[in-house]
Amino acid sequence: MPHTLFPTAFGTCGLAWNDTGLTGFQLPETDVALTEKHLAAKARSESSDEPRPEWVRRLVERVQQHLEGRLQDFSDVPVDWSRVSDFQQAVYLQAQAIKPGYKKSYGELARLLALGNEAARAVGVALATNPWPLIVPCHRVVSASDKMTGFSAPGGVRTKTRLLALEGAELISE
Repeated sequence: MPHTLFPTAFGTCGLAWNDTGLTGFQLPETDVALTEKHLAAKARSESSDEPRPEWVRRLVERVQQHLEGRLQDFSDVPVDWSRVSDFQQAVYLQAQAIKPGYKKSYGELARLLALGNEAARAVGVALATNPWPLIVPCHRVVSASDKMTGFSAPGGVRTKTRLLALEGAELISE
């Protein structure tokens, strides 16, 4: 599977794809080599000199625009769901429904999936393994008390907070 790296206002991002859709997305690491290494490992992909398909070129532009503050809705991006379980897909589809500038709690997502609050931890585990951060906006899911908890993408909670602030979400300071 091919992947590509591209510059953004946040740093170098990467994405990988196949004929079905997006297989991986990587937010910027501390350096470009690490970004590519993590994307290749996560998506089982390699850099390609082949021309990018039109939908990939457009997605790169949309990610760049989003990270510059011209917010995008990525729910229309084709993703290769075969890479995740049915439960993960259900969680990710709920996360994709959260629009820029808004947040939901792990418990709210569990309830939307017709599960009880006790499933909030399972929702969190699914989001922690999200292969498509930003595209599947797991950063928009916060604790029940609105705290910025757990974000497994590069930069952790700092990146999560930065993305939410960029999108205009209300952030509570302690």
